[in-house]
Amino acid sequence: MARKTPDIPSSSLADTAFMMLIFFLVSTTMDTDAGLSRMLPPPVPPQDVNDDVKIKERNVYVVLINKNDQLMVEGEPMHISDLKNKAKEFIANPADDPTLPEKDIKEVAFFGNYPISKQVISLQNDRGTSYGVYVKVQDELAAAYGELRNELAQKKWGKRYDDLDKEQQEAVRAIYPQRISEAEPKNYGGKK
Repeated sequence: MARKTPDIPSSSLADTAFMMLIFFLVSTTMDTDAGLSRMLPPPVPPQDVNDDVKIKERNVYVVLINKNDQLMVEGEPMHISDLKNKAKEFIANPADDPTLPEKDIKEVAFFGNYPISKQVISLQNDRGTSYGVYVKVQDELAAAYGELRNELAQKKWGKRYDDLDKEQQEAVRAIYPQRISEAEPKNYGGKK
């Protein structure tokens, strides 16, 4: 006599599948979009717009990135690893080099009359520039400002910039304001 195969109970199969679905949803990490964290300045009121602003060439540090992710700084090829130190030298102009940015003497809290550079960093990239290289260049420029601020905070108060109180940080930022001007991407490395 043939033996009958027992049925497999499937009543709890849906419950098991649902529990597994919840487990994987809870335990899986999702990649978040990486990007640049920047606080944009407030819009300028129309009556305050001045299109006649002229910036001397010596006060502008031109950084270009082509479609091959190559860096051109002030007309010379440069490796990204050298950018931070060169940018620091430009921003601070410690030896008052006449080819580097001019300085104005301004009253700064905690520091009194202090020479402040009129520097601006102009960053332009090709439409074909990879996002990773663009972010690396941004990071190097931000690191240049960060290191200058830390050095000044250490010299004045013996603390890191991040450990200063709000008023002290504002004073340091007044001496080293982050001025990075970004232009619309263009085709520097040929047409794409």
